[in-house]
Amino acid sequence: MSRQLNMDTVRQNFWKEEYLREKMLRCEWHHKYGSLVKAKQKAKAAARLPLKLPTLPPKAPLSPPPAPKAVPSRASSPTLEAPIQSEMYPVPPATRALLYEGISHDFQGRYHYLSTRKLDVPEKRYLFPITTNFTYGWQLGPPVKQELVFCKMCRIESFFRKNGAFALLDPRDLAL
Repeated sequence: MSRQLNMDTVRQNFWKEEYLREKMLRCEWHHKYGSLVKAKQKAKAAARLPLKLPTLPPKAPLSPPPAPKAVPSRASSPTLEAPIQSEMYPVPPATRALLYEGISHDFQGRYHYLSTRKLDVPEKRYLFPITTNFTYGWQLGPPVKQELVFCKMCRIESFFRKNGAFALLDPRDLAL
């Protein structure tokens, strides 16, 4: 859009009044509906927050044994020790000892520990599949050594599905 060259004081005053009128309309609208919009925005933001469940206090033992009161002792903390819940099995002591031998720069210590730890199959490291991707490699067993087929058509026929992408899955195609 090109700029108008015939801009005189009458037209400038007209545009000035239009701008001020729009500005006043916006201010009036904001005073009238601003609080409603903010309330709706807060309600939507609160709906997007995850539901936070209340925490339950730990169960107290039914009948604690009576303690001798003759010896004054330090006051014990009222919180009970909860068992640590982990999604992994504990690390064997021999593997854990690798952490403290050498430094990672020399391919020892943490580097050697992690490389040894990743050699274990996921079933030996985790109690259950944590993510969806774990189901692909879960309980596959040891890798099977297959000979390389040199026939190109044999490789193509064994790689692609014969029924198409959206056909029902053949039980032989599933990893589980």
